[in-house]
Amino acid sequence: MSEKPTIVIAEDHTILREGLRSLLSMEGEYDIVAEAKDGLEAIRCAANFEPDLMLLDLAMPKMNGIAALKEIKRQAGKTRILALTIHKSEEYILEAFQSGVDGYCLKDSTHEELLMAIRSVLEGKTYLSPSISERVLTGYLEGKRTIKTDTAWKGLTQREKEILKLIGEGYKNKEISDYLCISVKTVEKHRANLMKKLDLHNVSALTAYAIDKGLVSQ
Repeated sequence: MSEKPTIVIAEDHTILREGLRSLLSMEGEYDIVAEAKDGLEAIRCAANFEPDLMLLDLAMPKMNGIAALKEIKRQAGKTRILALTIHKSEEYILEAFQSGVDGYCLKDSTHEELLMAIRSVLEGKTYLSPSISERVLTGYLEGKRTIKTDTAWKGLTQREKEILKLIGEGYKNKEISDYLCISVKTVEKHRANLMKKLDLHNVSALTAYAIDKGLVSQ
């Protein structure tokens, strides 16, 4: 078994894929065990080879990179993933990290930066291309709460959303129980669940969140 870190290159453009292989082969530090030209192949390679690192293009045919990323992390959780992409938007970057990516490298990076990114991710560090704006970096490091609450929003039940709307409109527990024909204890339980799921700890925060989600008119 190779003592060198094993790498799978997942990139649908042949010339880029061959260029990456050539670059890494010249370094002599890595063992390129497989290549993939679409998302489904990337998943199969991850499952079959369980590489130390996968270089993953986030825009590939058959299955896009984000969807492939999630499945790779499920099947080969120990594989570190360095995303290779042209996307610089904050939303796209946050989605990639939320989905489990370990590093994010732009395709217009230099060879030296790519090698630095590979080494950093293999060492267990998180990597972000320096050309990504400070605002995006701050959004990732400090905006995890936003990710958490947006994810939690999708997990709220319809009843919890109804109660969140009524809380946002200023109704008290007893008024909510009367309006929905449920017990006060049930309302209290739903309120506690909302605070736990959304990581919001008072009525003002719940009200602001309800307004932000369009449940309550300002």
